[in-house]
This record gives sequence, structure tokens and C-alpha cells, in this order.
Amino acid sequence: MMAYFHRQIQLWGEEIQASLHDKKIVIIGCGGLGSSLAYALGSSGIGEIHLVDFDTVSVHNIHRQIAFKVGDEGKYKAEVVKQSIEERCPYVKVFAHVEALEAFTCKEISVDLIIDATDNLPTRSLIDAYAKSVNTPWIYGSVEAFNGHVCFFEKSGFGAFKVSDKKPAGIAAPIVMHIASLQANLALRYLAGLSVKKDRLYYLYFNDEGELMTQKFSMPTT
Repeated sequence: MMAYFHRQIQLWGEEIQASLHDKKIVIIGCGGLGSSLAYALGSSGIGEIHLVDFDTVSVHNIHRQIAFKVGDEGKYKAEVVKQSIEERCPYVKVFAHVEALEAFTCKEISVDLIIDATDNLPTRSLIDAYAKSVNTPWIYGSVEAFNGHVCFFEKSGFGAFKVSDKKPAGIAAPIVMHIASLQANLALRYLAGLSVKKDRLYYLYFNDEGELMTQKFSMPTT
């Protein structure tokens, strides 16, 4: 197993790598963000990953949801992603929950970190409430057009956002992978015991001149 994770072990040593095997996470949503998160974290050495999504693959998903290919239409996303992770890394236990978030929370499965990979604000409010109820941090990510948000929530909460049922307009595939990568980096650093700036929202966007910009906002914690 250590040969598989050789490059990560060079980064932080065998002890930290071994500690990841005891960690458990849940990824809520197996679409664009969830697919990329699963690929990044599924082969990192995390011991147990739960995938929550009741949706099936549609042809318009495939261009930006990297776990899926033509021919997967109609299959449950969580089950396809589970199989893909297991084929890439035999050292992780993956559980597919083909159900809504509310049904998953009723199972009372304990995890070390909750990761949002959904595409609407009401569901993220539910994730925030779930995280607070089990006293577990969560990582928020969202994308639209060429832009994206990322935040590691611990003491703050999603109440700082104006919640509506607005869904993203058009989305470019690369920003989905980029935001998921930032979420995965935050997750891996946290699970490995490295420093993570919490309750700070990062907003990435291209300005009118085409320059990639990053803004940072401290989230309210009271």
C-alpha cells in the first residue's frame, strides 16, 4: 500500500499517510464537483468515503462530470462513482447512498468531514444544519460560468448567504475541476492534521481583462 502512496509519503511521511486510513468523509452530490472530489480524494488514502446522490447520469452531464462516460446514461451517479474509485484505489471503502440528504442523515453515520458538491442553496442550508447538528466541519463549493466559491465552515454557517432556489446558469467544465481541486486540498490538509484557514470564503473569477482574481471574505461566526 505504501508504494501506491509513495509521492504523498515523500510529502508528509508514513505516519500521516497511515492516519488517513482511519478517516471517514461524506461527499454530498456526485455530479461535477462530486466526481472531481471523488477522483482526488478517493486515491489519497482516506479509509472510508460515503457518496450521497439520488440522481442518474444524463448525457449533458458528461462533459463536466469526469467520472461518467457515454453509455452511463440512466445509471445512478453514486454507484458509477463508487465503482470508479474502487477501480483506481483498492485501499478505500466506498459506500454509495442512492437517496436524498435527509435519508442519509437518518442513518447517523459518523464522519470526520462533510463535503458539499451540490448545485443549489437550499440543499447547502440543509448540509449546514446537518453539520451543526453533528458538530462536524464542512467544505462548501459552488461554480457558475467561469467563477467559483470555496469555504471551510467550522464556527460560521450558511446563514450568511441569502438562500433562494436559484441554480447556476451555464458552466465551463474547467472551473468545476478547479473548485473541486481546491475543496479537495482543504479536505486533505485538514484530515492530515495540517493548517487550514477556516470560515473564510474564497471567490475566484475572471475580470473584464481576463485576469484570474481571488477575493477573500471572513465569514461571521456569531
